[in-house]
Amino acid sequence: MPEHTGAFSDATGRDLEQGGADQPRYRRYQLDLISPHCGNTVLEVGAGLGEFAAGFTGLDRLVVTDADPGAVELLAERFADRPEVEARQLALGDELSLDKPVDSVIAINVLEHMEDDAGALRSLAELVVPGGTIVLWVPGYQQLYGEFDRRVGHVRRYTPATVSDAVLRAGLQVELAKPVNLLGGIAWWAAVRRGGSTAPNPKLVAIYDRFVVPATRAVESRVRVPFGQTVLCVARVPS
Repeated sequence: MPEHTGAFSDATGRDLEQGGADQPRYRRYQLDLISPHCGNTVLEVGAGLGEFAAGFTGLDRLVVTDADPGAVELLAERFADRPEVEARQLALGDELSLDKPVDSVIAINVLEHMEDDAGALRSLAELVVPGGTIVLWVPGYQQLYGEFDRRVGHVRRYTPATVSDAVLRAGLQVELAKPVNLLGGIAWWAAVRRGGSTAPNPKLVAIYDRFVVPATRAVESRVRVPFGQTVLCVARVPS
């Protein structure tokens, strides 16, 4: 497998050593939206430092992966006391394999980096049991594409229609495709599109996590939003 050293920083704009701003409310928001679509054995691709995966408990097996070997080392350290968790190097675009397929694959902010997104999804489907799921969390709406997206290698941002198209071209079934994080999308537009931000501001991230995420959850618990910073998609592997 190619080394992919530095892949984490290239894809996120963050340093392995520095990590990132703590976002406990946002991580819980993600988990609450994603976990209902997952089975008892899960593979996360592009797990980074394991900030999302750390919230997953009660699984039979959790495989956390990243393209960057430095990130994989940190993942192994972070989950050393959890016997159900395995850390390993895996990069979309390389040959993918698992000793045993999983019920579900999670890809958070991964697919937008792939020129051939349908091909990447076909590769992931090979790691999933028939009838299993691939849960995608991707940046939403090309109107929000800014300098930060360019800097971290985003090929595109998605709508429910365009991510569904990639899923169908991969030979998978679309179970769900919807925008989420409406208020985050407005904040992103102000910071990145209007403000020209090229990197997350830790102070603004903390404010966002404390005030905007709870408001977003309150709004989305009542209405289906027409737009958001993110698109959540659940693809089903045909049985």
